[in-house]
Amino acid sequence: MIKMIALDLDETLLNTDKTISEKNVATLQRLHQAGMKVVLCTGRPINAIWGYIKQLGLTTPADFTITFNGALVVNNVTRETLAQSGLKHRDFELLHAFAAANGYPLDILDFEQVYPIADLTPSVYQQMLKAPMAFTPTDFANLPDHLYSKAVMATDAAVLDQVVTNLTPDLKQQYHVVRSQPKILEFLAADMDKAVGLGQLLTHFGWNFSNLMAFGDAENDLGMIKAAGDGVAMLNGQPEIKAAANHQTPTANNDAGVAAYLQQVFEDAIN
Repeated sequence: MIKMIALDLDETLLNTDKTISEKNVATLQRLHQAGMKVVLCTGRPINAIWGYIKQLGLTTPADFTITFNGALVVNNVTRETLAQSGLKHRDFELLHAFAAANGYPLDILDFEQVYPIADLTPSVYQQMLKAPMAFTPTDFANLPDHLYSKAVMATDAAVLDQVVTNLTPDLKQQYHVVRSQPKILEFLAADMDKAVGLGQLLTHFGWNFSNLMAFGDAENDLGMIKAAGDGVAMLNGQPEIKAAANHQTPTANNDAGVAAYLQQVFEDAIN
């Protein structure tokens, strides 16, 4: 039985203009009010998506969000951490050397702020993220020695195509590399993705992946799509996601594809 619905944001729950359609809002609110856990799963910090959380009414003491692509599971109301994992300063040495050798930008994020690496090519991540997080430009050697959630390369899509082509076997082994957006490439711990955070949250409620329905469109959603009892690819999703999914939405994200699928599966609870 499905008890939790996990939702990617960009090109999944969100329209291309970064809004949630009224049909998606109304459908998810009804299911949430009926007792279904609705969990947003994103690479962003919770502050950056708080407007969406409020819009959907995910503000009870039992509501959680998966942030930083699975590295942090946080309670929406108290902001207390349910689970957290990440990387240390030394874990980024290989990536920093790769960026320096090829003229690529790099931002490294902990769980509170972003460190644009000042000794590398300037990044456009701050302009793209548009979130209430502090950005503190710092030379790599001077980064604080504490836990970090991930690193990000944010630049033109054509440059990131080149980055992906140039990734060495060592880099692919050291990091879980995902293209979350055309202009954003993320470097996570090797065993980290959204399924990790969701697994920890399911365990918290005494459930397992058979109780999960997950919606996604891109490669950073692949883990949760594969793990979920019902992995649902967006009609506008990437071919790899569609191939891994159990089902596909009848319409695309700009046509409330999430709501369209949920109304098919949970007709009695919604109507």
